[in-house]
Amino acid sequence: MAGNLTRDEARERARILDVESYVVELDLTSDDQTFTSTTVVRFGCSEPGSGSFVDLTAPAVREIRLNGAALDPAEVFDGERISLPSLEGSNELRVVADAAYMRTGEGLHRFVDPVDGSTYLYSQFETADAHRMYTCFDQPDLKASFELTVLAPADFEVVSNSAPDASREPVEGDEAVRWHFPATKPMSTYITALIAGPYHVVRDEHDGIPLGVYCRASLAEHLDADAILEVTKQGFDFFHGLFGVRYAFGKYDQLFVPEFNAGAMENAGAVTFLEDYVFRSRVTDARYERRAETILHEMAHMWFGDLVTMRWWDDLWLNESFATYASVYCQAQATRWTDAWTTFANVEKAWALRQDQLPSTHPIAADIPDMQAVEVNFDGITYAKGASVLKQLVAYVGVDAFFSGVREYFAEHAWGNTELSDLLTKLESASGRDLSGWSREWLETAGVNTMRPDFEVDGDGNFTSFAVLQEAAPDHPTLRSHRLAIGLYDRTDAGITRRHRVELDVSGERTEVPELVGTARPDLVLINDDDLTFIKLRLDERSLRTVTESVGEIAESLPRALAFAAAWDMTRDGEMAARDYVRLVVTGLGGVDDVAVAQTLQRQALSALVNYAAPDWRAEGFDLLAARLRDLLSAAAPGSDLQLAYAHGFAGTARSPEHLSLLRGLFDGAIVVDGLEIDTDLRWTLLRSLVAAGTAGEDEIAAELERDPTAAGERAAAGCRAAVPTPEAKALAWERITGGSLANAEFRATLGGFMEPSHSELLREYVDKYFDLLAEAWAKWTGEFAQTFAEFAYPGHLIEEETLRRTDSYIETESPAPALRRLLLEGRAGVERALHARAKDAEAGR
Repeated sequence: MAGNLTRDEARERARILDVESYVVELDLTSDDQTFTSTTVVRFGCSEPGSGSFVDLTAPAVREIRLNGAALDPAEVFDGERISLPSLEGSNELRVVADAAYMRTGEGLHRFVDPVDGSTYLYSQFETADAHRMYTCFDQPDLKASFELTVLAPADFEVVSNSAPDASREPVEGDEAVRWHFPATKPMSTYITALIAGPYHVVRDEHDGIPLGVYCRASLAEHLDADAILEVTKQGFDFFHGLFGVRYAFGKYDQLFVPEFNAGAMENAGAVTFLEDYVFRSRVTDARYERRAETILHEMAHMWFGDLVTMRWWDDLWLNESFATYASVYCQAQATRWTDAWTTFANVEKAWALRQDQLPSTHPIAADIPDMQAVEVNFDGITYAKGASVLKQLVAYVGVDAFFSGVREYFAEHAWGNTELSDLLTKLESASGRDLSGWSREWLETAGVNTMRPDFEVDGDGNFTSFAVLQEAAPDHPTLRSHRLAIGLYDRTDAGITRRHRVELDVSGERTEVPELVGTARPDLVLINDDDLTFIKLRLDERSLRTVTESVGEIAESLPRALAFAAAWDMTRDGEMAARDYVRLVVTGLGGVDDVAVAQTLQRQALSALVNYAAPDWRAEGFDLLAARLRDLLSAAAPGSDLQLAYAHGFAGTARSPEHLSLLRGLFDGAIVVDGLEIDTDLRWTLLRSLVAAGTAGEDEIAAELERDPTAAGERAAAGCRAAVPTPEAKALAWERITGGSLANAEFRATLGGFMEPSHSELLREYVDKYFDLLAEAWAKWTGEFAQTFAEFAYPGHLIEEETLRRTDSYIETESPAPALRRLLLEGRAGVERALHARAKDAEAGR
């Protein structure tokens, strides 16, 4: 991130300034390092004579004129800000700068396709990187219209927030073309956009909205535009009916761009996506489901975030939680992924629960004092816990009242900025409920509640009493009000099915449930049936035994997912031995027909082995899990999604000579599994595991890269080379990671290979190097690189007390910036949790 704007600075600037318009001209034809950026900003000042500043990060500034008077860049520009002295009531600022193309995924990113040498550009401005491309007041509540003119090479497609003029002006013969994009409605700088290059495009139209789907030309053969457009059209139809306000930004382009740092970005009318969503090899339906959720998430932002925008980043959750909730709600109601809430429970809620138990946990409505703080707040609380709490709020006020309030919110605040209270006011009006207490409990406090059943039964096995017990962590002692359901499940010929359901309000430490008195005790008691609230769930002894022995027999996907989630949470908390969780997955995985759940369980079992299993049992556990995945792979329906999921899972868990030999056979083609195509991406997966185990090396990596000389192939090769288990390979990888020469995608791939979990002893010597470099990286690298390095190079692989002591010493002696301190504490908490869980697993082995 360029600069570190504080909330106080932003408030003061918004107090005196009213930004009217930006007129921006960019010349993309000069060289491969910089581009000319000319910006004219018109803005008012309520206190004439006072001063302020405007944001710009650029290697050189040629001209600054404020109200016709020249300002000396050497005096007013510090590399990130331009001081604006003695403002008038109405002002015009003109700045001409040489701005820099980026390779970090921030600002205006430049990428050269290794396949055909074509150049591709795209912008990424959230949270505050628009001023890497043009001069602006880079904060969300200073909205303005945005008009753009771009001089680009003649073979470029150029895309921005508005549709371009139909005619384009040739310049310099036929070598360049000038594109003009008319002024938009008022919008925040972080959702303005520019995407340019020889992109392949598929166009369509739906309900009067022009649609475009873009990708690099070399990926065009893999672009399944029809499937993307199908979800897009379903989303528009659903959201138009749900939100009561039509889509406001004219055309709607979706662009799959290279080396993207996130899943997607909600630029108004020009959404950018990670191009990994253009599937060049076969993937399971879980990936299509995730892509659909991302498409719908960004579309929901067109209303919640783009049309109506948070005033400051404290309310980032209003953007992200709402978009997450709305996307899953739409998926379940309007697309073929009718079990989307099951995936939500397995993926988003697991992320939220993990984040909410870290020492850095924070209220959903967070305190964001500056831009560095918001950069680390794109987390499981802001997205997933917030969405879970919105689901709870819908259950609390009723779905009709909730969306009635949302419709009023959009209608009143269109094109403006809001705070949390603006939304709550509309929801209170629509529902008739006072939400001030709900807001205090759910949005303004941190931590997660734990619930467990408490009951007695008579000699006939009927409940004579039943209550729900609620607990809170000592550091975050809030006991909340919950709307939840309790499900009673029995073993039947049709599997484990629900016999009875009770829905009720729960509050305080103990809530009696008289409706269940006299009811026969079931095989499984599931508190939070249908996943209505955000809690940690505990199972009684009989229910846990049912889950452990027969989880795969639970007939419906959501309760089965909740049962698995309860066991996983108990494992993470050291209440269930890691070996018992791995055995649970081994026992139950064959009964899971939902591929998204199956893949989640495999990832969690692998994590249990790496982080939570006692070292002396780990090899046995890997053999147990790998053998089960091998058997499931052999027995799976040929060509099925589950077969592919088992293949990837087996590759990730193979450790023994026998299993590595099978991997080698699959990779070399000596072993064939009916229906399993060893395509490009699966070949890289197999090779990565063989390399990390020391049974393949540079010859195989080079040969595979020759087969796949694409950007994705280069990233995979970089990860493989960093995963070679030798001191020399690790030293070279470290040099590349810290040398400043890598683009963002290759940086992440190299770091991932370097930090291969099975190489902990090889990485021991890099602990001091990590801590020695950390302060310099945080101060001098861009926000994206610094945060990635701080988080993913942390020595969490060394699960020992010394890692805790080393972290504590660094924090005490160096007093790192709050955002960096948070990342270190999160890494430390992971090690501490793992130590506790390993002790539990070791005890179970005695």
